[in-house]
Amino acid sequence: MAHLRSRRRLALAVPVVLSLTASLGFLPAAASAAPQTVSAEQATDAPALAYVVNTKADRRTIASVKRAIAAADGTVVVTYDRIGVIVVHSANPDFGKEIRRARGVQSAGATRTAPLTRAGTTDEGAADYVTAAEAARTKAASADVPGSEPLEADQWDLRAIGADKAAKINPGSRKVTVAVIDTGVDDTHPDLAPNFSAAQSANCVGGKADTSEGAWRPYTDDDYHGTHVAGEIAAARNGVGVAGVAPGVKVAGIKVSDPDNGLFYPENVVCAFMFAADHGVEITNNSYYVDPWLYNCMDDPDQRAIVDAVNRAQLYAQRKGTLHLASAGNSNHDLASDAIVDESSPNDTTPVTRTIDPSECFDVPTQLPGIVTVSATGVQNLKSYYSTYGKGVVDVAAPGGDRRYQLPDTPSKDGRILSTMPNGEYAFLQGTSMASPHAAGVAALLKSKHPWASPAMLQALLKAQANNPGCPESYDQDGDGTQDATCEGGDRVNGFYGFGIVDALRAVK
Repeated sequence: MAHLRSRRRLALAVPVVLSLTASLGFLPAAASAAPQTVSAEQATDAPALAYVVNTKADRRTIASVKRAIAAADGTVVVTYDRIGVIVVHSANPDFGKEIRRARGVQSAGATRTAPLTRAGTTDEGAADYVTAAEAARTKAASADVPGSEPLEADQWDLRAIGADKAAKINPGSRKVTVAVIDTGVDDTHPDLAPNFSAAQSANCVGGKADTSEGAWRPYTDDDYHGTHVAGEIAAARNGVGVAGVAPGVKVAGIKVSDPDNGLFYPENVVCAFMFAADHGVEITNNSYYVDPWLYNCMDDPDQRAIVDAVNRAQLYAQRKGTLHLASAGNSNHDLASDAIVDESSPNDTTPVTRTIDPSECFDVPTQLPGIVTVSATGVQNLKSYYSTYGKGVVDVAAPGGDRRYQLPDTPSKDGRILSTMPNGEYAFLQGTSMASPHAAGVAALLKSKHPWASPAMLQALLKAQANNPGCPESYDQDGDGTQDATCEGGDRVNGFYGFGIVDALRAVK
């Protein structure tokens, strides 16, 4: 979907990924991951494709692999020596085959199927911006609730998880930062500027972090996804616009969307996780999947290398204290099923329909070990019609909106999520992309209350405070007599909601 991509995770994925990445256990938790870079002239001499080359993380092996890369007509763009990931550009059509034969290479593959400049398309509907008349109507309704933000009457999602009440007890700590790994964040927005952390923000496109002033901002107004997500997490309670779930914490932006097609390529995401880890970020939100493959299959050398590289980076961040949350996806897929039909991969050239085995193919990053997968709910606390699900896959649920079947009694009566947009504007969006930041906001409140909690402890706390409505008796949303999805499990854990819908008020009590 370009910059509005959906998220999901497969059922039996963790054991396979863990076996693939067992060698990462030696990575030191506090080691610096500052990349080694080449000259600007080399980096800008962009060949046809980008690759990730994964090797043992020691200097001798990395040096040997770099010589092999040069011999195979590759140019090193950046080296993350602490995790043994090297980003390479090469126009050699046989580069992948040649470098995989080199001594010390554990996995290697292309991170895309198209040249670096190919344009792409989006696959989600446009946002509906709030008009002046709509804003006036909502402000009038909000005025009836003391202490509310001007547009808060339309934020049914905050009330659904008790975030409005939680803010009066504990709005979150300034010592906690949530990094939005996305299309960039407009830090000049009046609802985001008070809580924005420029020191923890960057542009990671290409695999190297650019921390120059404003590098983290969206390329254009159409790249609004990250700004919307940021507002859901930490829009300030400052008498302007809307409020976030955790209005007292800091929010950062790490831009990973390609300027030509909006895609989230692996090397960009590797950079984002490494940057977040080395800049003290406590929580990351990931409302995307790593392009160009919806599911990365382990019997394909390119896709296997993508899983390996991104997993090394996200595990490195976890070891340094960063919890990752990611959205489950907007395909209404049962990720605990025996087989899934993928009709969208690769999305940077011509997709080919394939049936994948959930035990061998992985959505990245959501199905990677330790990452919290979030499904979406509407105003009725029911799974949103589009939300991907799966018992043993979804960890928690959170409001993502449902404009088709779950409409709130608010001034706009819009069942989607209202949040910030570039240039000081506001708009409604829906998706699991919106659910994940709600859960990330609650995780930030938990981190504020339990500052010494590790990522694993935070995840346990997040599950413990959730409220599970249990599987519905029927899920025939369109009334045609056919179940639109099947919820498996009980009142404690099930495929629609995992351990339950997050609860901001319980998190701060």
